[in-house]
Amino acid sequence: MPTRSALSRITAAMAALCCTVMALTTACDGDPARSPVQDIVARGAVPGAAALSQDAHGASRFTAAGVADVRTGRPIGRADRFRAGSLTKTVVATVVLQLAAEGRLRLDEPVAALLPPPAGAALRGVTVRQLLTHTSGLFSYTEDGALFRASFGDGFPGHRFASHAPDELVRTALSHAPYAPPGTAYHYSNTDYLLLGMVIRQVTGHPYAAEARRRVLDPLHLTGTSFPGTRASLPRPHGRAYATAPGGGLLDVTDLNPSVAGAAGEMVSTLPDLGRFLGALLRGTLLPAGQLRAMRDTTASRGRYGMGLFPVRLPCGDVLWGHDGEINGSYAAAVGTGDGRHVLTYRVNADAGIRPREEARLLAAEFC
Repeated sequence: MPTRSALSRITAAMAALCCTVMALTTACDGDPARSPVQDIVARGAVPGAAALSQDAHGASRFTAAGVADVRTGRPIGRADRFRAGSLTKTVVATVVLQLAAEGRLRLDEPVAALLPPPAGAALRGVTVRQLLTHTSGLFSYTEDGALFRASFGDGFPGHRFASHAPDELVRTALSHAPYAPPGTAYHYSNTDYLLLGMVIRQVTGHPYAAEARRRVLDPLHLTGTSFPGTRASLPRPHGRAYATAPGGGLLDVTDLNPSVAGAAGEMVSTLPDLGRFLGALLRGTLLPAGQLRAMRDTTASRGRYGMGLFPVRLPCGDVLWGHDGEINGSYAAAVGTGDGRHVLTYRVNADAGIRPREEARLLAAEFC
């Protein structure tokens, strides 16, 4: 989800929201005396950072630097809840592919046949597969100028508790011309996964969050993960989340209504939960082999994105799979080896995020 107040970073994020991939082509620098997590906090742009490694031997290592709350000095805790942004998409894609494995929908089925009017009628030519791979060509509603300013720009303080219904956000997207005809080009669009949430509801008769809880969260015992809907507060325990204030300094943005993100990015989670989920997914616990192969097939995007997962190419030649996510005051990512036996989850608690070279050093130190 695009949620940065700095327009240049938002523009870059909305171009792909997968900056990790590009970051890993840069050199890994930093003070060798500091851990990569300490290096992220050292430049002073984010109050706190944390990472949790779970390796192939079952060992885990939690590292944190800085603070979770600048007022109290409280450190970041391993079990702290935070907003995970577009990591929601990986869970949504998993549910859709489970439904495909059960024969309840087909990946090449027209979305228009699955959704009622008016949304369905406006989506002729778009398939479920194209939504999953961001090749639908549909305009991303978060790129609408008015919505962006109100939800992620200088209007955020006055609109942070506004509620948004999915069909309203889809209407915003459809009021704009598409980027390209369906199936002809890759363009990361939050509209795609908002629609997939609506597809899940239409096929199952239940909200996407309820299906995700039944199919993913409960079987894996992800007790720290939730879909808040319109609830503004975070479950305990949690630290604070910070944006850069217009006049400089930090603005506490912990409480907000995440309904503008919906199935594209509303999820709240923890580092252990994200690691357990991604590891189970990559090991094949949640999907049959055919659906997992489809999830990691990047042909449609020319190597950039599969279905709720993207490849992360390390400087040492290894390829990881995962996703990242950002929302006001939070950036997080989860990546793992193809077999799911070695997983790293990490986060920062401010809009400033992680610079590419810092992210590259963190991943290279863990996996190379």
